[in-house]
Amino acid sequence: MPCDLTQDFALPHSSLFPHLRGGESLEARSLASGWRFRQAWTSSSASVTSLFSIPNPQSAKAADMDNAGKEREAVQLMAEAEKRVKSSHSFLRGLFGGNTRIEEACEMYTRAANMFKMAKNWSAAGNAFCQAAKLHMQLQSKHDSATSFVDAGNAYKKADPQEAINCLNAAIDIYTDMGRFTIAAKHHITIAEIYETELVDIEKAIAHYEQSADYYKGEESNSSANKCLLKVAAYAAQLEQYQKAIEIYEQVGANTMDNPLLKYSAKDYFFKAALCHFIVDELNAKLALEKYEEMFPAFTDSRECKLLKKLLEAHEEQNSEAYTEAKDLNLTKDLTYKIQKKYKVKEFDSISRLDQWLTTMLLRIKKSIQGDGEVDGDLK
Repeated sequence: MPCDLTQDFALPHSSLFPHLRGGESLEARSLASGWRFRQAWTSSSASVTSLFSIPNPQSAKAADMDNAGKEREAVQLMAEAEKRVKSSHSFLRGLFGGNTRIEEACEMYTRAANMFKMAKNWSAAGNAFCQAAKLHMQLQSKHDSATSFVDAGNAYKKADPQEAINCLNAAIDIYTDMGRFTIAAKHHITIAEIYETELVDIEKAIAHYEQSADYYKGEESNSSANKCLLKVAAYAAQLEQYQKAIEIYEQVGANTMDNPLLKYSAKDYFFKAALCHFIVDELNAKLALEKYEEMFPAFTDSRECKLLKKLLEAHEEQNSEAYTEAKDLNLTKDLTYKIQKKYKVKEFDSISRLDQWLTTMLLRIKKSIQGDGEVDGDLK
């Protein structure tokens, strides 16, 4: 006979279950527990299903439609803002409440810019922020104008790097006029980074790092100034402007060796200055090394100083054998190994890995030792 699941079962006497509340049967408690279990299972199953669910094309389409809607709203705001600006130029409006219309237009341009940002239309967002910045300047609100130019620059960075630089330069002009040189220095760094990564114009990147360093120095932010100067020195050395790089490395090294927190970095700067000396002239490198040891006695026992002395010894012995064997090779691991083996760089490299800049400088030292023409490339 099949089991009837709807049939009531005989339950034990409630005295055997004293934890039951008065008037509440064991059957009721069991049914309630079962209901709670089913609810928890349903909830957890839904969570697991959502983790492994396949992306719905409908949701992507809805997102695109949402972005299109934001763009339409932004365009409408731009049109309305333009109307407010034009109406503010009328004679009567100029006498009664012209500035109010300009303020409303500023707000509309800013709202439109944020709408364009949400829709990822970066050029339109940058343009809207620029319009707001110009109106803020018309209202003599310099801080708001500079802020809007910076917002425009940040938007343009994703679409038009050169226009981003133009907007940031406009902001810098305002900040320097206000005496806000620290903020201006920060934006010079941003411009330098755009030239580094987007436009690949190292000369202009150097110019903006130098300007940033000057502003930081004027505000007694020496640590920030040194960071900018070290970028200048690294690029100057790569562009074979060795004297400029040497002066900066020596200057920063001298500034840091008396600082208890920074003095251990001084050896790195003197090391790099000596490498630049070495590429220009071996005798200059030797004299510079003696000067650095006298200035900063802790430099004598450093790995960097020991490496420099080994390089000088190898140069004096005209020991270019390590490099001549690699003359016809692609300058890759084989040449790195030969540099390490013959010039005893291995001990240094095992503790302080050779980065691209150091490897490039060592390769140029190799060229100065050989003195037999061009090298077919730099180590990467």
